[in-house]
Amino acid sequence: MRLFGTNGIREVVGERLTPTFVQSVSAAIGASFPVGAPIAVGWDGRTTSPAIVRIVSGTLALAGHRVLEIGLLPTPAIQYNVPRLGAQLGVIVTASHNPPEFNGIKCIAADGLEVTREVEERIESAVEARAERTAPFRETGEVQSDSLGASRYIGGILALVDHSAIARRKFTIVLDCANGASVVTSPELLRRLGCRVITLNGHIDGTFPGRRSEPTEANLSDLRHTVPAVGADLGIAHDGDADRAVFVDAEGRFVPGEKVLALFARDRARRRPGSVVVVPVSSTQAVDDVVRPLSGEAVYTRVGSPAVTREMQRRSAVFGGEDNGGYVFPELQLARDGAMTAAAMLDYLSRNGLTISEAIRDLPQYTVARRQVPCPAAARADVLARLAQEFGASGERVVTIDGLKVFRGGGWVLLRPSGTEPLMRVVSEARDAAEANALADDGVRRVEATLRGLGAPPP
Repeated sequence: MRLFGTNGIREVVGERLTPTFVQSVSAAIGASFPVGAPIAVGWDGRTTSPAIVRIVSGTLALAGHRVLEIGLLPTPAIQYNVPRLGAQLGVIVTASHNPPEFNGIKCIAADGLEVTREVEERIESAVEARAERTAPFRETGEVQSDSLGASRYIGGILALVDHSAIARRKFTIVLDCANGASVVTSPELLRRLGCRVITLNGHIDGTFPGRRSEPTEANLSDLRHTVPAVGADLGIAHDGDADRAVFVDAEGRFVPGEKVLALFARDRARRRPGSVVVVPVSSTQAVDDVVRPLSGEAVYTRVGSPAVTREMQRRSAVFGGEDNGGYVFPELQLARDGAMTAAAMLDYLSRNGLTISEAIRDLPQYTVARRQVPCPAAARADVLARLAQEFGASGERVVTIDGLKVFRGGGWVLLRPSGTEPLMRVVSEARDAAEANALADDGVRRVEATLRGLGAPPP
């Protein structure tokens, strides 16, 4: 039984995610961990989160666990609080950037990192076995509240940036909270950094009325128009649970995530020459280009923040992240963190006396192209195996960390199965836009041809 995807369980409420399903997962969690240290529970701003939390907390308490509810907070704020509360586990009710009909459950280890796949498998096995622990009357756990999570988290970020330098810049920022959990932390953080803050979608509403939760360029038209209209220095946008942050420059131009990833990687490598940064195999070549001259090393992992953060921990990395706005600053915690990303960007711009458009101007220039191909789950392994042989026979460099990444000419193409849909995702990168598109289109054609050769039915 596979319940956990790349970042927790995410399902449509009323379909698979029913009260019975939530109770079975909660009971499995309760049975999988010993009674003793508390379990911290937090949630995002989705309309269904309060009801789901009641099932989660009640089930854990009836299993004998002491539950610390830390409230509606961004996912990284909850992760930050788990070790500081001495909790053995964190349970977050969230579906991150998914549409409003979704919700889910994400588990955080005692050190604040996402739990390992081994722990997820233990919980999945317990769900399948219908395991549960029922505490006798006198051993039932308590449900307590901790109201200091937001201030504890904001204080941790403030301690890591140059507050005075940022305040001297007197930034005007348009902050798009996506009607999500960042409402309770990011506006306060930016104001305490001396910024003038104009908010969009700045109230909690789990239906996401202002825009779709995922902070893609297409979803940020209001932010891109507002920033130049009010004369702001930059725009910042979060997703629903605020583990990501993306940027818009003063002219209203969307700043690609791969540019921000390379910018932070270079900054961290400059400050600590010879250090390691960790990124997934889908990341831009620009990261390697900027850290190598600084005697740094770019280490590549499977796609997904759990793989990145665990490798960062193993390597004592100075930075890591993904090009979707999820960046990891280990001096705060090993977690994707939207508010820390916003503060780190303001700190960088203040230290260097730059605007964001100036900051990215001298980075290596690449173009990324993205496609997807319908591909039945049962055919994925055979498709990748055949294409690995095909590319390998032509003498091209092939990497199989996650899917199939092939270096061709001056660029690369990655063929990777989706973790949530019957799709093969195709990502390519090259110096030239035409070449990047040609690589992506060739990847699509090869997947389609291989599927036909296998006689695979449509998904």
